Amino acid sequence: MNIPNLSIDERIKLVEDIWDSIVLEKDLLPVPLEQRRELDRRLSQYNINRNHGTPADLTIQRVRSRL
Repeated sequence: MNIPNLSIDERIKLVEDIWDSIVLEKDLLPVPLEQRRELDRRLSQYNINRNHGTPADLTIQRVRSRL
């Protein structure tokens, strides 16, 4: 397969097919130790604070008001 000779649509489809094949095996992907630690830290903070975050529309409004 000569990828540069594919149309843009064909290349996008190829990338989508590759991504879909990776997603099917996502459980086989290793999670780096630092990333696991950070996820554990965030989960612990959530369990302590039960902070559900800020709704997206409110966050967007705050950001826009700073511009």
